[in-house]
Amino acid sequence: MAQEKHFDISVGTTTQYLADQSDEAADRYVFAYTITIRNAGSAAAQLISRHWVITDARGQVQEVRGLGVVGAQPMLRPGESFEYTSGTSIATPVGTMRGTYQMVGEDGTRFDATVPEFTLSVPRVLH
Repeated sequence: MAQEKHFDISVGTTTQYLADQSDEAADRYVFAYTITIRNAGSAAAQLISRHWVITDARGQVQEVRGLGVVGAQPMLRPGESFEYTSGTSIATPVGTMRGTYQMVGEDGTRFDATVPEFTLSVPRVLH
């Protein structure tokens, strides 16, 4: 009996406020975020595209869709990970991001890898 391929992509995040790129007087708060995508499953999969939902403290939502991440569509074999850093700006000192990566397994199976919601926050704003 053939072993069923198992897709399991985990996503970790860290964020950093970029004060030097922000303009608080103009309600522009810029954040860098580092994403680590790890293939914890038993089958290889490729990241094809992304969908982000970015929400500021006023409830303004930006949706971002695009191919790959930072110009790449990494193929992750079991146990491999891919890390990249990108950025976004919002109009309030605090906001959130969440999303999905659209993946394709080596057998052609399409599935989404969820990026759990994470917080964007200027230091010393949230306690």
